[in-house]
Amino acid sequence: MGNAPRITRRTLGGLALGAAALAAPARLARAQQPPLRFGVLLPMTGRAAFFGNDQIAATSWALERINAAGGVAGRRLEMVTIDSQADPQTGINGATRLATVDRVPLFFVSWSAVVNAVAPVANRERVLQISSGATAPGIARLGEYVFTMYPLADVEGIAAATWHVRSMNRRRAGVLYINNESGIDGARVYRDAFQAAGGQVVAYEAYDPRATDFTGVLLRLRTANPDILWIQGDVPEIPALVSQARRLGLNQTVATTSIGQNNRVLEQLGPAAEGLLVTSLAPGPQDRPAVGAYIEEWRRRESRQPNGLPFTQYFYDAAFVAASLFGWTLQRNLPPSGENMRRALVEHGPFDLPLTGELRIDVAEGRHTVRKPVYVLQVRDGAFRPHATIGV
Repeated sequence: MGNAPRITRRTLGGLALGAAALAAPARLARAQQPPLRFGVLLPMTGRAAFFGNDQIAATSWALERINAAGGVAGRRLEMVTIDSQADPQTGINGATRLATVDRVPLFFVSWSAVVNAVAPVANRERVLQISSGATAPGIARLGEYVFTMYPLADVEGIAAATWHVRSMNRRRAGVLYINNESGIDGARVYRDAFQAAGGQVVAYEAYDPRATDFTGVLLRLRTANPDILWIQGDVPEIPALVSQARRLGLNQTVATTSIGQNNRVLEQLGPAAEGLLVTSLAPGPQDRPAVGAYIEEWRRRESRQPNGLPFTQYFYDAAFVAASLFGWTLQRNLPPSGENMRRALVEHGPFDLPLTGELRIDVAEGRHTVRKPVYVLQVRDGAFRPHATIGV
């Protein structure tokens, strides 16, 4: 696999507008106005950089497409990127800079711990914060200016657990989860849904992401003898967890979240990956032809598939959400402030996005949630293959 494109902090613009697009005086006047800018807060260095840099690359390609088509009402759309290092305190510093120095009216962010940490900045500064990849259920209630366009763990976990019991006839689950906010909350959702569907959770174990030897928790899982193992984890640990489980004789079905849809998992596990089930919250090429063209663009530009395909799909589409929000305010002659960005998001209605399809953000009862189809992929012959669609 090739390395992720190296991206340093800077604004990324699109292509220059063609002469034909500037022919009308009104369009010329708009084109001479400052660009419309939004923020992106993602890990560009550190252990999660291979994910974050691919998400930034996807967003920049979407900007190329938007700006080549004339931008937003003739104005160029740009993003300001800040390195969060997937670290909460670094994220707070970055969000503060976006709000008070770069003065963007909205920014996109991922990693549950970072999303939670920077929410007070967004609410205090009245800047619209949109999560495009984090899953902790509590994100739904982080405040007036904090929204998600990525379905949270209560969508993914409930659909997966119910399907495991009722369609796969798995009755005894072992749950292994990373000991952080995202893992704790996500595992709780899966456990409760599995039991509500009529199954029994016979083991419920946390693991330390800093560890390399998971023998202790895996032996406790083996003693409990589940018929399915659900891993609520992160990419760096999933290959080690699965390979060590197999060596210890845990040959049960292993399933994990959309974080597992990553070619690094396949490369590091090799044959041990066969049969692995992962959920996905974004359509594949078989569901939406534009996704196939997007994957081909990765192969053409980078000679590989992206790390975390579904997450890059949402960040590609984030640029189109930003364009729609700016367009909504400009059509109404409103300044593109954080307050008006929030109003635009609430009043806009469904978004029809290129790679992830229809986006409806539910703002009822103070909760900011999104529901999407949940897809299941299975590793067969060394690749993630479509297996089922299990819920909406």
